[in-house]
Amino acid sequence: MMLWRMWLFATCAAVVGATVGSPRDVAAGTLTLRIKGAPPLRLVGVIQRWDQDGNPVKPVDPKAKIDAPDCIPGKQTAEGVWQVEKLAPGRYDVVILGEGKLRIDGFDFPPVLEFDPFFPGTAEISDEHREEIESEIRNSKHYENKVEPLYFGGNDQAIRVLVMLIRDLPTSYEGDFPGAATIRHEIWQFTWAYGGWKKERRTRVIDRCILHRDELRRWTWLWDPQLGGIQVGKEPITLDYEFPDLEKRTLKGLYPY
Repeated sequence: MMLWRMWLFATCAAVVGATVGSPRDVAAGTLTLRIKGAPPLRLVGVIQRWDQDGNPVKPVDPKAKIDAPDCIPGKQTAEGVWQVEKLAPGRYDVVILGEGKLRIDGFDFPPVLEFDPFFPGTAEISDEHREEIESEIRNSKHYENKVEPLYFGGNDQAIRVLVMLIRDLPTSYEGDFPGAATIRHEIWQFTWAYGGWKKERRTRVIDRCILHRDELRRWTWLWDPQLGGIQVGKEPITLDYEFPDLEKRTLKGLYPY
């Protein structure tokens, strides 16, 4: 009887081991970024903001630092070449920190409502729809004194907007943090209904930072759809990226003011 139990235990353990596998058996991907024409960089990494259904991978950190993104850092392997290894399969955005006060994030448009698809950050809409939605955003009342629609993407039924919201006027934080300012980024959705665009109450919050308003006004924090929504699997991926000419202001986001 004892031998039978030992044989049965060993057989079950072997089956479980073959089914579950060890951590080394889990597929891991490598992302290589070849960045051309960049100034000195102090960080190149990736952020997994959303799962495959478009839900946040982790809650937004209200104490996040603009100069210390919560990311998986890459390793510089050659001039202009950065590599991020051992990535679990999923959807990632690249984040870049330059010397001084420079940050560039990748993005795409996650679902705002359940069962909706992702939209790529490069998705386009008509000028007519863009102007109508942008006018509605700018003419609405907000707690923040600077609300800037940065990028629009979608189709004839749903349009999503990457919105930057800044409050650099005195707030309730003044007592604990004199000079406090806040900046956050959200995805808003406008749905076509009854002959017009209706803003959904639900939004997707990407990030939120609090810092001194004088420091915020010196930052350049930009967004580039070319660096967003990168699907990583077990096969290596290489991404070539031409660093933007910041003086031309082709990317949208925060510039010093």
